[in-house]
Amino acid sequence: MSMTIDQLGDALAGLSLKDAVELGKYMKDKYGIEAAAGGGMMMAAAGPAAAKVEEKTSFDVVLKAVDAAKKIQVIKVVREATGLGLAEAKALVDVPGKAIKQGLDKAEAEKLKKTITDAGGTVDLV
Repeated sequence: MSMTIDQLGDALAGLSLKDAVELGKYMKDKYGIEAAAGGGMMMAAAGPAAAKVEEKTSFDVVLKAVDAAKKIQVIKVVREATGLGLAEAKALVDVPGKAIKQGLDKAEAEKLKKTITDAGGTVDLV
């Protein structure tokens, strides 16, 4: 006989504390599954591949907003950073949410973010 997810959930929720502890011990001994640090959920033991987390190495600098009083300074910074002409840089600054530069390493992206922020823009690194 097969239980539905609802039936299984109801059965687990109805366990006494003693039964829940024994279930946890059984799952660990039989399947190598231990309770997560937060309790409640069970997690499979992580293998070496799960421990390896890739660190992001490429960032896009996205202009989110511009202080209206400092718009000209932000346009100047965008022009210097991108090599765009005045009209293109102004169009980029006029429509926030677009990437100013893409594929930068973390140091370059942080430097450009600081430069734009100091000029009066709000930037996200994605």
